[in-house]
Amino acid sequence: MSHTIRRATTDDAGALAELAAVTFPLACPPSSSPEDIAAHLANTLSEDHFRGYLADPDITILVLDSGERLNGYSLLVDRPASDPDVASALTLTPSVELSKCYVHPEHHGLGAAAELMHASVRAAAEAGRAGIWLGVNSQNARAIRFYGKSGFRKVGTKSFRLGSTVEHDFVLERALP
Repeated sequence: MSHTIRRATTDDAGALAELAAVTFPLACPPSSSPEDIAAHLANTLSEDHFRGYLADPDITILVLDSGERLNGYSLLVDRPASDPDVASALTLTPSVELSKCYVHPEHHGLGAAAELMHASVRAAAEAGRAGIWLGVNSQNARAIRFYGKSGFRKVGTKSFRLGSTVEHDFVLERALP
């Protein structure tokens, strides 16, 4: 399936929220409750939240657009890490956070995620930063393998609140070209 990678616009907010509702649960540990996942979607990945992200000058959202629908997205945050565990773990500063990088499951294994990652790294490099970092759930073996293939290495850990539970993430980073 052909697609383009482009910067998201405010017109994409609804489609981004719909895509997040499909992709975010796939990144959660099997023990995550549907209630906690739904609360996170409502409190972080709703259409209104995406409108706010798109209006923030420190945030860049890239989308994988087939022309018919969005099949993936990444969200980059260009500001210093506020989490003390992350800030103390990073070795490449200043850095950009790759806060989200998701591809619709129908596009898993087809190279779409790698294309989106390359575009995300390029966008972060254009900001002139030394590195890019992300948090990934410690139980998400598929994502950890993908990030390793994409040049990321583990530099620390952090906690992530998902509804009523606290999850544990690895902090990964890579140098930017």
